[in-house]
Amino acid sequence: MSTNQTVSFDDEPLILVDSDDHVVGYESKLHTHEGQGLLHRAFSIFLLTTDGQLLLQQRSGSKPLWPLFWSNSCCSHPRRGETYEYATQRRLHEELNLTVALRFIYRFQYQSSYQKCGAESEVCSVYVGVLPTAQVLNVNPNEIAAWQWYPYSDVDQLIATQITPITPWFALEWVRLRSEFHALFV
Repeated sequence: MSTNQTVSFDDEPLILVDSDDHVVGYESKLHTHEGQGLLHRAFSIFLLTTDGQLLLQQRSGSKPLWPLFWSNSCCSHPRRGETYEYATQRRLHEELNLTVALRFIYRFQYQSSYQKCGAESEVCSVYVGVLPTAQVLNVNPNEIAAWQWYPYSDVDQLIATQITPITPWFALEWVRLRSEFHALFV
């Protein structure tokens, strides 16, 4: 795949859900994120290394919501007809040109607005993948402006200070992962 391929579209058919993650309909990505947002499925992926690092990405400046904010390794939405397993692997390949075994960790619901541009209203499934060491990546510049491997303690500091702009879901997810899922970090 070309690393600069367009992989995200306003007319992507996203999966609308209730708070228990049961499908209630479908809507385009554009309409799903308007106003306060429609509740839909999403996923977040955290790529960790066995030597204690996390891959962070800076979102592309062309993103309508949270452009140039730093976030977790990879995140997106399953499209109509996709399972979480398929969608997570599709997106890892589209953004990072990687295939990594993922483990489902937890699911949660949140809503967050970005200025007056729109919002996320998601039932988000959080996954973790583990790599032996930090890797050099060939990322898709249409999706990712920059990327960096960070030691866990540096990520903790980034979240605590929020001097650098970070996405709201990333902050929520990282704090919960660190406080409730200690075995991931030993």
